Amino acid sequence: MRPEPANGDALTLAPARVHEAMGRGRRAFALFQAARHPGPLVWILPAHAPEMPMLAGLPRGLGERLHLLRPAEETDLLWCVEEALRAAPVSLVIAEPDKPLSLTAGRRLQLAAEAGRSTGLMLIRQEAGSNATQTRWICEPQADADHPEADLTLHRWSRIKNKSGTCKSWLVNWQGTSPACHLVPEAGRRRKPMFKRALSAS
Repeated sequence: MRPEPANGDALTLAPARVHEAMGRGRRAFALFQAARHPGPLVWILPAHAPEMPMLAGLPRGLGERLHLLRPAEETDLLWCVEEALRAAPVSLVIAEPDKPLSLTAGRRLQLAAEAGRSTGLMLIRQEAGSNATQTRWICEPQADADHPEADLTLHRWSRIKNKSGTCKSWLVNWQGTSPACHLVPEAGRRRKPMFKRALSAS
């Protein structure tokens, strides 16, 4: 899928909907979305998960707004996601389910997001999504063959499912410190000033 130049709004997740992201860069994508959502944030992952967000190491301003929930069972995780989506003050709910999402579970989460006017982002494994999801993204770190010496991690974020629009792919330089990002042109037209120190969030 060929990357397309666009403005940053192209990467905005529709509110009152649940979205999915998979791939090695899915957590970087989640942090990027969290930086663009004001207000309380909720991140839900299984209690046995070996890794979890380190609040002190998150982009500026996120650690103070982020609430971590670690339910013991998958059914508890989905219940937490549903209740958090319904909670009016919460702007974004990120969750990392262990198992594939059924169509019924996906529909319940969509209804909860609509009721709370919140946005959900499920970080899923390959082929573990729900047919009810609004959009699905593949997120991968992207090596820069043209400038291997540059201290930079690029991201390729590809929207492979979209219920209300097109599917596209973008090459993104996000430095991890603000909601802003640079959408990188094709390799032959890149300019060196675009290469600044980036913080990898994957």
